[in-house]
Amino acid sequence: MQQENAEEALERGSAPVINSLLVLNGLAFLFMLAAPQPVLQHFALWPMVQDFAGQLPQGFPAGEFRPWQLVTYAFLHGGLFHLFVNMFVLWMFGGAIERTWGSSRFIAFYLFCVIGAGVVQVLLSSSGFEDPRPSLGASGGVFAILLAFGMKFPNQIVVLLFPPIPMKAKYFVIFLGILELLAGVFGTQAGVANFAHLAGIVFGLLFILLFDRGERPRAGP
Repeated sequence: MQQENAEEALERGSAPVINSLLVLNGLAFLFMLAAPQPVLQHFALWPMVQDFAGQLPQGFPAGEFRPWQLVTYAFLHGGLFHLFVNMFVLWMFGGAIERTWGSSRFIAFYLFCVIGAGVVQVLLSSSGFEDPRPSLGASGGVFAILLAFGMKFPNQIVVLLFPPIPMKAKYFVIFLGILELLAGVFGTQAGVANFAHLAGIVFGLLFILLFDRGERPRAGP
């Protein structure tokens, strides 16, 4: 079977999981605006330690790690820009992947990567490798989607936003991965879970190697 390109995947049918994720993330953001303390206390991803060493705002109650937070943290965002960037990337690249794989495989992939990235973040923040603070955001799943797009459509041209440089998807993913690794090692982005983003990429690769047995496009030069 000939591998379809990204344009064909984007044009063929709808992407119900992507649409649902966009709506759920938007509703969760509104819910968090209405009741920030209980939402963050119960549904953000908390480390398995109690010493937050002044990481929380004055008077903000600390939460405790609960298993469901490995999913719910990915529907919460720290601000409108954080939400917009993640949802834009989810919409831009996720649709082609869902249409190629089908909704069932796509949601399994997304949840697998979100949970995997969450587990890594909990381990890092609980061990003292990173500051013990609650985590939130869909970035682990979003980076996994970027990895999947780069593997399924390696020669599709994408454009960096800052600066607007066009490049093939496979190089775009490699470039982002290197940036995240450097940022995590050197700590240049305070408050950003760079290693959780990288974990999303790793778990995305693991899922594809284990469960995506379909024909892959040739990478080309």
